[in-house]
Amino acid sequence: MTELVIRALTESDAHLFDTLPDPLGVGRALARATHRPDWKRVALRDGKAVARAAWWGGPDDESPVNVNWFDVAEGEEEAGAELLRTSPFQVEYELILPAGWRDDPAARAAGEARIRAATAAGMKVLVERYQYRWTPECGLPERPGRLEFRPEPDDAVVLDILRRVHSVTLDAHALRAIAEGGLDRAAQEELDFFHWCPSPREWWRLAHTPEGELVGIQVPAHNPSGPCVGFIGVVPEQRGNGYAYDLLVECTNFLAEQGAEFIAGATDQGNFPMAANFAKAGHPVVQERIHFLPAS
Repeated sequence: MTELVIRALTESDAHLFDTLPDPLGVGRALARATHRPDWKRVALRDGKAVARAAWWGGPDDESPVNVNWFDVAEGEEEAGAELLRTSPFQVEYELILPAGWRDDPAARAAGEARIRAATAAGMKVLVERYQYRWTPECGLPERPGRLEFRPEPDDAVVLDILRRVHSVTLDAHALRAIAEGGLDRAAQEELDFFHWCPSPREWWRLAHTPEGELVGIQVPAHNPSGPCVGFIGVVPEQRGNGYAYDLLVECTNFLAEQGAEFIAGATDQGNFPMAANFAKAGHPVVQERIHFLPAS
């Protein structure tokens, strides 16, 4: 077999990235995302692309947040693994898949080929997630009216609430952060994400009962690709009252009032309560995603 050549792309040969088929529709899914040419890499055999990957980050990021577009030609899984293995960007891989992909033979074959290549590169699955997309056609869920929402300008207060929320959590990314650095690390990672989003700080809201008891926090946001449910969190002592739904509904209505034409959201597939809240609030599942940790 001809020797494999792996290299980054430049503006002049960026077209090579588009020579592979896109069986999972990742290009459509990432239509609003911007991938820098120098964060794209291809594996070439006889000058033909047999694997490709694109790393993504915010417009001001000096290094990518993740790799979210990765394809391999048929029979070239090892080339794809080598492409990931030798990349200077060892970050999380977010495999984007159609909703219900395991029930579609073509999507399942394509998805499993990418899973095998990522695994061969030393990556490990962290979690599978549902990706949601609310649009006005879904209808606005009615606010339950049980809670009062107030801004909180003090990051120290927000950080303490995030620690409390994550002290009992089902979120795989938060659990990993806790395992590696404790509750402080998990809370700080959330706060850093809120600040990384280009949406106004003033949008963040704490939720209270009419009697003034803290319930939790909800963060309507814009990430670089558009409006999203940035965070929904209920403190442990308020669990069991269905308040996460109230927070999600408030977040949805708030972003709609800002003129959002769509609202993205996500939750771990194993987080059954939150998945049920998204369904109840009229947020349909549009994709599934598998998150892989980089090789250690």
